[in-house]
Amino acid sequence: QVQLVESGGGLVQAGGSLRLSCAATGRSFTTKAMAWYRQAPGKQRELVAGITGGGKINYADSVKGRFAISRDDAKNTVYLQMNSLNVEDTAVYHCNAVVQDYRGIQAYWGQGTQVTVSS
Repeated sequence: QVQLVESGGGLVQAGGSLRLSCAATGRSFTTKAMAWYRQAPGKQRELVAGITGGGKINYADSVKGRFAISRDDAKNTVYLQMNSLNVEDTAVYHCNAVVQDYRGIQAYWGQGTQVTVSS
């Protein structure tokens, strides 16, 4: 079983920055793709940014130029640097990881971390 532990959320003023981290822990697994999703109240969960094992990156149009995703494979950790935050970025941010473990290819979710941007 793989667990994803997120950190770095909080309250920030508009224009500020936050950095989210998500560490995958467990036994005998290989991390494939990792991504960040977010869900605002009353809205569907949406992809914010993703990064494959080969380093291919994609972003939601709404965060391009402001957010940056990166990963440290030695630590099985993915990061999301969020700059120029605005109130529309307020949401619960969830980490997602696609891994290969003893059961094959599996997808796991973190518990979520709240990001609140005040005007």
